[in-house]
Amino acid sequence: MIAPKTLRAAEAHLTAADPVLARLIAQHGPSTLGRKAREPFHVLCTSIIGQQLSTKAADTIQGRVATLLGAPHDAFAHQHFSRVEQEALRACGLSNAKAKWLLELATRTADGRFNTEALARLDNAALANELDALPGIGPWTAEMMLIFAFDRLDVFSLGDVGLRNSINALYSKRGRDGKFKPLDDRKTLKITAAWAPYRSVACWYLWRQLDGAVETWA
Repeated sequence: MIAPKTLRAAEAHLTAADPVLARLIAQHGPSTLGRKAREPFHVLCTSIIGQQLSTKAADTIQGRVATLLGAPHDAFAHQHFSRVEQEALRACGLSNAKAKWLLELATRTADGRFNTEALARLDNAALANELDALPGIGPWTAEMMLIFAFDRLDVFSLGDVGLRNSINALYSKRGRDGKFKPLDDRKTLKITAAWAPYRSVACWYLWRQLDGAVETWA
């Protein structure tokens, strides 16, 4: 969990550093990032389930998986997968690959290869690399894990479409056709550099600007 006083300090820093974010903070109010602890195993499971799916579809399948496992919808644990077959997971609407990844993640958690306490002691770069190496987990999911499961305050994901769209809309100029011209990686990183060491909190506000584009996470 992230302490409220830490979030208030982040908001003050971002307000002073960037007038665009100052307006967003005034509009959306205090951030609730990290308002509750999230178990990394559960967050990874939901990320695997939700890959390339709408929020509605992901929630439906997650509910079916919870029913199959006899587990709370918001608290999957590796023990829940101990007697579940891959075909049963597929019957919930998961692809063969996703079902396999969930079972592999449960196995690695059970035998200690995926140890969240050990991972929590790593710096951001090392932690992202460890998460990225897990089956079914790519750079974007690793970055979301840093923000939402490990409460890292200074993470920005260049690969997040919602963040890029929000930055383009807020910081880029319109072309003759009236559309925003996408900012390249260099210009985007230049903008986000001013937000350190609270880039994760800035991301929360950018997502809020998109009407909850990451509702599953936040």
